[in-house]
Amino acid sequence: MSIAVFLAIPSTLTYTASMDRSSDLSGIAAMLAATAFFVVGDSFMKLVTEDLPPFEVLFLRSIAASLACAVIVALRGDWRGISGVLNVRALLRAAGETLCTLCYVVALARMPIADVIAILQTGPLILILGAAFLLRERIGPARVALALVGFAGALMVAQPSASGVPPAALLAFGAALLGAARDLVGRGVPTSIPVTVVILATMLMMIVAAGAMSLGLETWVAPTGRHLAFLGVAGLCVAFGHFGLLLAYWLGRTSTVAPFFYSFALWGVVSGLIVWGELPNALALAGIALIAGSGIAIVVLDQRRGRKEIYRTRYDHTHNEPGECS
Repeated sequence: MSIAVFLAIPSTLTYTASMDRSSDLSGIAAMLAATAFFVVGDSFMKLVTEDLPPFEVLFLRSIAASLACAVIVALRGDWRGISGVLNVRALLRAAGETLCTLCYVVALARMPIADVIAILQTGPLILILGAAFLLRERIGPARVALALVGFAGALMVAQPSASGVPPAALLAFGAALLGAARDLVGRGVPTSIPVTVVILATMLMMIVAAGAMSLGLETWVAPTGRHLAFLGVAGLCVAFGHFGLLLAYWLGRTSTVAPFFYSFALWGVVSGLIVWGELPNALALAGIALIAGSGIAIVVLDQRRGRKEIYRTRYDHTHNEPGECS
């Protein structure tokens, strides 16, 4: 992406208003690039966890990510909204993201990358059920059925034995649950707060949390230059991934772009194969397909429902002119 295009993106979440002026293909490309950046960053982190404790790895990576985010905030002039980090909803969202990542990095260190990413993809499915039970949103039987299909796929990936679900897989499920909680809280973050500032606040909180966990639970291992280089790249990838998502939804329509968020699962499989020479077994691959397929189906279902509501509203406005009875 060019710097000029990126810096021109509106600072707050209201950027979605300009989607109808943008290219869907560019939005899809940005989404695919964003998810690839995240997986590349996670791959570098996983490589370093082979030598260093996971919380230490997250601490060092978060420093790099914070520096990258701070540079982008400065370039975009978003410092004017920096006071937004003290907003309660923004802080709660940052806390949810931090807890999610703490669980995720330990699972990532102990599981194949494709498996842990696939389980994490159940987060949006948990969000749907959470919105139904906690916010009393109507979700309908079709969405519930698709969510249950996705959870069945997650179990196929985790492959519990007679002794239960492996601890690392439980951490991956915990990360998905905390990610859903983060998104539920995130709905209440004021749109006046720049997205870049919210991301920076999250990275800073992650530094503190990961550092505290590392000091309390791990024995510090001195990183080599190779480790620091890998984590520097991982931090840059996290920053680029977050802003790639921002760019994707600014360039393309949500209905077109959103399904490609599930390319995470594909990139996870590709990374495992290229970097570690490992491919999930047939049962896990089927589970990954179910998770991604159910997520995409829910997105498509939601978009169709949205269009029907728009048509219904237009019909009502057209056929219920002032003075007429409904």
